[in-house]
Amino acid sequence: MAVRRRKRMEEEFLVLDIGDPSTRKTYHFKLPKENIKFFLGRKIGEEIPGDPLGMKGYTFKITGGTDKDGFPMHPSLQILGKKKALLSSSPGFHPKKEGERRAKTVRGAIISDAIKQINLRVIRLGSKALDDFMKKEGSEAS
Repeated sequence: MAVRRRKRMEEEFLVLDIGDPSTRKTYHFKLPKENIKFFLGRKIGEEIPGDPLGMKGYTFKITGGTDKDGFPMHPSLQILGKKKALLSSSPGFHPKKEGERRAKTVRGAIISDAIKQINLRVIRLGSKALDDFMKKEGSEAS
């Protein structure tokens, strides 16, 4: 008897988690997967304009992200792919004892097409409030 396996459905969107320090809110925003072209090759710590995303006047800073398998991006690895690294702090490892280190698999700091979720922080506000923009677009705010 043959075993049937369910094919994994790839989700066709890119998730942006935008943190606004002035209101202390985080907005969960979904973009179509083809919009990842704007982010390809960018690194953690880079500032990007919000104009290509439809957020005129805004400037964002890339603070991290995760890939489709859930591995976090690590700012100290300047590579595209995954690598097993010896970590002593987050992201990727939270030590229970002082001085504890562990080898963990993490993704590099450069955004590739395998990235599923990108964390952004607002650096400069635009003319329109981010809360109004998110509600108009029909996205979720938390």
